[in-house]
Amino acid sequence: MHAAVVRSFDAPPRFEEFPTPQPSTANEVLVDVIAVGLHPRVRSAADGTHYTSDGTLPMVPGVDAVGRTAHGELLYFVADDDAPGTMAEQAVVDRRRAITLPEGTDPIAVAAAMNPGMSSWVALRRRVAFQPGGSVLVMGATGNAGQLAVQIAKYLGASHVIGAGRDPHRLDLLKSLGADDLVGLDGDADAVAERLGRAAADVDVVIDYLWGKPTELAMPAVLKARTDRSKALNWIQIGSMAGLEITLPSYVLRAANLTIMGSGQGSVTAAGILAELPSLSEEIASGSLAVDPLPIPLSQVERAWSTPTGPGQRIVLTP
Repeated sequence: MHAAVVRSFDAPPRFEEFPTPQPSTANEVLVDVIAVGLHPRVRSAADGTHYTSDGTLPMVPGVDAVGRTAHGELLYFVADDDAPGTMAEQAVVDRRRAITLPEGTDPIAVAAAMNPGMSSWVALRRRVAFQPGGSVLVMGATGNAGQLAVQIAKYLGASHVIGAGRDPHRLDLLKSLGADDLVGLDGDADAVAERLGRAAADVDVVIDYLWGKPTELAMPAVLKARTDRSKALNWIQIGSMAGLEITLPSYVLRAANLTIMGSGQGSVTAAGILAELPSLSEEIASGSLAVDPLPIPLSQVERAWSTPTGPGQRIVLTP
């Protein structure tokens, strides 16, 4: 078969011949891959920077995909940690990590949205006991996953959603996706802190795709502005687009009822994640969540790696 193959962490994958994987257990089946998303998680694996990377090369990137079995069944699946990636003409699927999609489902839309969508969906349904009527701040709301997080928070019953990000053009789009307030993160640090405190003082949950300096700024600003500091605030760290580390003053943990947690591989079981996928896929398939895929043939994976995307777009490779 052909696949996107990484032979150096310093170069994008290339379209090459690669050995076809073979099922090795009764739970596994070989599928023809129809669509696979080029997610930030995939890029970080392909350049060796993801925390799960063990440095082994060559490798096929890709963490999920939509594929069809020899019997015609349409599946969305998450690749096993030990299996070759999904950016290939064929992939081995562990049926315990897959869901069946109804006929008529747009595989490209599902491939584009499931990975970025499940980050906030799983966080709000598995990491915290989020209740309808609660309020949510999305840090990094101008990214693809952040835009979906705004929509998902609203879908799950949030009464108030604040989107925070740097790109003013992408921020403006969030109003049409359900954001009640917007906070720009560019400019003077004190002014940014004041805006964050005013807009998000009493939120119940923060979904954080940024970390780094923006979070260092936002966390004290939000906590200092709270009307009741004993009111629980769950800060869910999902991405690190702005930095891998923060400096956290100790008083922040004493002065407010703050819980900091992560949501990702390891903090939620594979079974827990899989249990959430059918309901999320239904919302994607029904059009309840705005999705804007940009399909590119797998044979052009090198071009895809450097293709710019518009607000809310996600590149999807099609074998």
